[in-house]
Amino acid sequence: MSLSRRVFLRQAAATSFAFTGLSAFRRADADPQGYLNQVDVYGDLQADPAGLFDLPAGFTYDVISTVGEEMSDGLLAAGDFDGMGCFAREDGLITLIRNHELKPDETERSAFGPDGARMTDAMRPYVFDWTEDGRPHQGGTSHLIVDHATLRVERSFMSLVGTMNNCAGGVTPWGSWITCEETELRAGPDARLDHGYCFEVPASATGLIEPVMIRGMGRFRHEAIAVDPNTGAVYQTEDKRSTSLFYRYLPEAPGELARGGRLQALAIRGYPSADTRNWTDSDRIPVGEWLETEWIDLEDTDAPDDDLAERGVEAGAARFTRGEGMWWGNNETYFTCTDGGPRKLGQIWRYQPSRVEGQPGEEQEPGRIQLFVESGDDRIMERCDNICVAPWGDLIVVEDGDRDQYIRGVTPAGEVYTIGRNAFTGPDGEKSEICGPCFSPDGSILFFNVQKHPGRTFAVRGPWRARA
Repeated sequence: MSLSRRVFLRQAAATSFAFTGLSAFRRADADPQGYLNQVDVYGDLQADPAGLFDLPAGFTYDVISTVGEEMSDGLLAAGDFDGMGCFAREDGLITLIRNHELKPDETERSAFGPDGARMTDAMRPYVFDWTEDGRPHQGGTSHLIVDHATLRVERSFMSLVGTMNNCAGGVTPWGSWITCEETELRAGPDARLDHGYCFEVPASATGLIEPVMIRGMGRFRHEAIAVDPNTGAVYQTEDKRSTSLFYRYLPEAPGELARGGRLQALAIRGYPSADTRNWTDSDRIPVGEWLETEWIDLEDTDAPDDDLAERGVEAGAARFTRGEGMWWGNNETYFTCTDGGPRKLGQIWRYQPSRVEGQPGEEQEPGRIQLFVESGDDRIMERCDNICVAPWGDLIVVEDGDRDQYIRGVTPAGEVYTIGRNAFTGPDGEKSEICGPCFSPDGSILFFNVQKHPGRTFAVRGPWRARA
């Protein structure tokens, strides 16, 4: 019996439909501006008089940082803001760590200025990589030290420089940000080193840190990570079109990722090389069905032939597509696949670890995975990307689609509602993607980035707890 047939029969016999996700279109209420809510939470979006970002009534935003602004260290706020994490500080302020998804040739958005004139001799030893002709790589991370009450940026500085395409990443329970390179660039004219690694940036950094790649976590088109605080296991997504894996890194010493560990890929028990993309009717995985998992050890994780995902699928790992944002919450990890589903509008998956995750006995008590949401209508959700778990348990999901870019909420029942919309149109007619959603430690402020035109970091206050 095929996977889709077996799952369908089990699902049809179930009496609970708590996780029907986007199948419940009959409950969607139309908005005249072109989006649909499956459940009414905050009401309609209100047009922003400033033309930057539309929010529901009762919500307000502040722009706390813009690409090109001079920072406290004399450098410029580098372009292409992306993934972001938020951390509490002992002095009552908060720290935001923000990625910059820049390639080596994007000097017009460089922290060092278009001509590199802002780089000092003291900064040069901290640059991870250079092009063959001596230009620094432009990716990295920046710190914003923010007053929670006033939203004033008290200090800002670059903390990691010389990496490439820093896309998403994730926070750790020990107070750091793992930033991920979404690339498989090899050493050559554009780089002296291979790229496609993760780097750890402590929230406590006060300036540039020494960049150290975490080789054990593998070399591939990294997107995001999430750490299980109970075991120290690190889960990873891969933004590779058509064939990507869902990874698990078991460090030799939890919290000391650079010391090494085992890299594995998730497989669905009983269905080697299962295709989770749902692009065809063959063996389609239904929304809401829980599937038991197992993990496959991966070899040659530096992947000199850029084929780690392909080799993983050949060994029996499940095939995903364009794995993107991920976040730990509710004792499980959620992640998105931007172009999963029959219409390639996106999927949200959830993984619940075993009680003995990564330990002896896991085979008898396996973890399990569920397709939580799969979009069939771009008005409800289009190309889900970065994600976080709200303090009250809902998911906050941002988009990178072809239409307007929205922030969506997803309830524990898998129902989708709309929180905000990028209202600003760039000179090329593009509505830039939204990135890096994360909450302040007390849950009162949602931070996020709009990546381009020119690129801004927003802070949103409102009646969040009304949803709790």
